[in-house]
Parts: sequence; C-alpha cells; structure tokens
Amino acid sequence: MILYLHGFRSSPNSRKAQHLLALMCARGLEGDWLCPQLPASPRAAAEIALAAAQLEPPEKLAVIGSSLGGYYATWLAEKLGCRAVLLNPAIRPYQDLKAHLGKQPVYFSDASIEMKPEYLDELLALEAPRITRPERYFLIAATGDRVIDWHAMVERYVDCPTRVIEGSDHELSDFATYAGEVLAFCGIT
Repeated sequence: MILYLHGFRSSPNSRKAQHLLALMCARGLEGDWLCPQLPASPRAAAEIALAAAQLEPPEKLAVIGSSLGGYYATWLAEKLGCRAVLLNPAIRPYQDLKAHLGKQPVYFSDASIEMKPEYLDELLALEAPRITRPERYFLIAATGDRVIDWHAMVERYVDCPTRVIEGSDHELSDFATYAGEVLAFCGIT
C-alpha cells in the first residue's frame, strides 16, 4: 500500500498525487492507494497519517511525502519502520512556517487553512531526531527548489538513496519523469 502525504497548503488534488493515483489505477492498484486531506494542525495530521498507515503491516507500506508531507513521512517511517519516499521534504518546518501564520489558501482547492502559532510546537514535537536504516528512504531533491534548500535535504538524508534533480522546482513540475522510479522504490512495478 502507498500512503501519500501532501504538503503545506496542498491537497490530494495536487498534480503529483493525481499523477501517482492515475499510475496506480492503470495497474489496477487503486485499492492500494491512500491520500487523505491533512489538516493544518500537525498533531491532527500525524494522527490521520498514523491511522491510515496502520491499515497495513510496515513491510507492506510505503509512504510518499511531498514537502511538509515529507517531514510527516519521516516521522512515520521512523515510528513504524516502513519505507518512505521524500519529495523536496521540509527539514525545519517549525522555523520555516513562522512566516506563514494566519489564514492561507489551499492549492488545488477553494478551501483555506488557519496556521496557528501552536502548530510550530506541534511540528517540533514530530521531528525525527535521526534517520535510522537510511536504506528505507529515497530522497528526491531539486536544485531549483526556491522554498527548501536542496543542500539541507541531502545533508539531512545522508546515506539514503538519493536523486538530485538539476533544476526543476519545489513542486517538481517534471515529476512524471521520476514517478516510475518512485513507484519502483515503493515496490510497485
């Protein structure tokens, strides 16, 4: 099963999530795909992700996390021992999201979220202090990401299988090029 965790201000309707879902459907594996709408509260998002992840044993689960979803995916992989693919993952969102407090629009939706100061503490509480068993992780980092420094991503996930993409952007606009590699790491052929 694949559990996809979207990023801050994103949704299950993001281009990456929809592309992966289409690939899973084409393989007849739509029943092995979960992509919940995550709330603004990191504590609540973690509870939703954990509940979804526990539907499968860790050896049958792969979590794909984009941006803030990558931060959550790391926490989940360390907690459960499952595989995780990290797409331009957030490294220190408890610092970076200070600039985004208040009401924020959600991409690919008419909805909005309220980013509250206490959510920064919730994010800090979810930080995985270190990466154990780096072979369980696959990092994709774009040098053209203007939101999160790719050097920080590579440093955080040192010794993990990694693909550094020259150029691209935070959204990974060229994600379709790498989607097959992502699914292969998750055990989907």
